[in-house]
Amino acid sequence: MTDTDWRQTPLGHLDIAAQAIADPDLQDAGTVLTELGFRGQIILRGDSTASAFCSSVEEIVGFGPPVEPTTATGGTGFPRLLWLGPNEWLLVTEDALRTKTAERLAAALAGQHVQLLDVSDSRAVIGLRGLRARNVLLKGCPLDLHPRVFRARFSTRTVVGRVQIILHQIKETPEYEIYVHRSFAEYLWAWLEDAGLEYGVRIARV
Repeated sequence: MTDTDWRQTPLGHLDIAAQAIADPDLQDAGTVLTELGFRGQIILRGDSTASAFCSSVEEIVGFGPPVEPTTATGGTGFPRLLWLGPNEWLLVTEDALRTKTAERLAAALAGQHVQLLDVSDSRAVIGLRGLRARNVLLKGCPLDLHPRVFRARFSTRTVVGRVQIILHQIKETPEYEIYVHRSFAEYLWAWLEDAGLEYGVRIARV
């Protein structure tokens, strides 16, 4: 048995895959939900004004940490760095590369005043897209999500349906990824399904 044989995604017990539509044409769907599976998630803390810190991160990740509030670097692929605060980011990687990436980053940052914390298994990642995805979020999110204010490559901590999350807008269409503590994942999934009922909810596979 391998180390991954026992792993189950935070929403795996809901058997979402069985409800999902294979290769659907969802271009005109009001709301599309997806459980995005395992990701490497590493909290990175350091001094964004220190050139040594920024260059070390860029050496390993491929780009430096975003310094503008609510922004993200890395686009739609991996790795990505999501801004969480003036000196805090979430480094998102492919699941298989999380340990190697963390080790390389720790070596590059050795001797600097930083913190690295692997929180990969503490959060679920839910994908939300569709023509009315923004409307769904606005039912329970206090952020101003108008495209002039919050758009692609923006990310921040916020609340949806009383649950603390990290919200990352991936595309303008709009398309979002929602990071939520696994103990609240089932509640938030049900909340999003309910909030999207009036627009039509589809469940898609990754």
